Amino acid sequence: MQDYKKVDRSDPIGVLYFFIRMFSCLPTAILREILMITIFRKIFFYFFKKIMDKQLETRHEFPQKVQKDKHALMYAIFEVTQKTVFDAPNRHVKRKRMRMFLDIFLTRLGKIEKYKKEHGEYPPGFLVIGIGKFCNLNCTGCYANSDSAASEKLSWEMMDWILTEKKRLWGSYFTVITGGEPMVWKSEGKDLFDLAEKHSDQLFMFYTNGTLIDEKAVKRMNELGNITPAISVEGYEKETDARRGKGTYAKIMKAMKLMKENHVGFGISITATKENVDMLSKDELYDFYFNECGASYGWIFQYMPIGRSHTLDLLVPPEKRLKLLRHVQHLIRDKKYFITDFWNSGTCVEGCISAGRYGGMFYIDWNGNVAPCAFNPYSPVNIYDIYKQGKDLNDMRNEPFFKAIRDWQDSYGLRRNKDEIGNWILPCISKDHYKDLRPMIDKYKPEPIDEPAAEALKDDKYKEGLIQHGEDLAEAIDPVWEKEYIGTDK
Repeated sequence: MQDYKKVDRSDPIGVLYFFIRMFSCLPTAILREILMITIFRKIFFYFFKKIMDKQLETRHEFPQKVQKDKHALMYAIFEVTQKTVFDAPNRHVKRKRMRMFLDIFLTRLGKIEKYKKEHGEYPPGFLVIGIGKFCNLNCTGCYANSDSAASEKLSWEMMDWILTEKKRLWGSYFTVITGGEPMVWKSEGKDLFDLAEKHSDQLFMFYTNGTLIDEKAVKRMNELGNITPAISVEGYEKETDARRGKGTYAKIMKAMKLMKENHVGFGISITATKENVDMLSKDELYDFYFNECGASYGWIFQYMPIGRSHTLDLLVPPEKRLKLLRHVQHLIRDKKYFITDFWNSGTCVEGCISAGRYGGMFYIDWNGNVAPCAFNPYSPVNIYDIYKQGKDLNDMRNEPFFKAIRDWQDSYGLRRNKDEIGNWILPCISKDHYKDLRPMIDKYKPEPIDEPAAEALKDDKYKEGLIQHGEDLAEAIDPVWEKEYIGTDK
């Protein structure tokens, strides 16, 4: 093992990596556990802060305020990590989460560096997988157009292959599972929790309506330690039941109470629309879910006009989107809530993360269609064809449609000087820049993954309306980007 005297002590990442390697080489599991709990925690968080502070001082490829946005979110994640990993009251859960935490850190670094050496860039970070279309609810405006009559789903064999391959090729240890309702998925007699058990060295988050989370599910999640649910809410009882059906909110509250009592980490997922954005721009809702209900994290998805009964009328207006941006920044910086807003938090991830860019993602639906993301429902390739032809996930990534989107991401900001970066507060190629996406769809002709996506391509009003929405957003929010992000570095 490398001698500490040879470690560059001015490089906090190198020092942290040295100590992690040191702990991993200890001779017995018991000794490793004792030292991890008592010493590693202090070392890790000391160097974590050092790394964040050093990057803020030394990284100049992006505007300073972009770096500050990233660091504010990382510190919020830091707080959640302490609570969910190091402060877990269940010794078994704590041990498992800490071991997984270490293993991922150690192995991912090597794999992504190997990928960069071979391919000239870092690999995608994760996948979003629509495991099955079936759902026990029938929510208004469902992006997936799911219902209780749907039978489409990915097989156990395919899920097992995807998870194995993304870890092998990309060093990817995180997977987002969506649907439909993931908790009703079964294949070959196995369910979602069996999948998490088979791939116990990976972390899973699944979006769920929460109505099926009972004592048995909570016990299983606690035993596994590598899976966390993000429960969809629209606000409080009135708003949630209006979209998801009467009685849904009461079941969600029962599920959250069970998870809080049993120390299962969970989050919330909220769709922001013109109708509820004012409520989402106040503290009360987040205080309720984070402090009273026990949520550890949250996602805000601004309404995207796809799926069942899509309409441009529910899009968040520009002035409301700006107000929501300010409020989410306040929640992260002042309250240390781990919450992000798709798409206002684009500065934290350097813009659009779709189409398999470095650290980014792809979306795979229940029929095997691979799309740039769940909100860009057009697919140039099917994962079953990749599998049958003996190809791998890198072949999927090299599809021209995906490469075109990554070229756009590069030209919009990733490969530009920091004073020329496009507005990462408006990062979404699907909604904020539909005028740029539509020619790519017309040129490469990816297949719509469902009927609503096909209908959207035939609807001139949809095209014109979404382009106009992007122009209205740019008129209202570009000046904020220029003044607060680009202007401060000039």
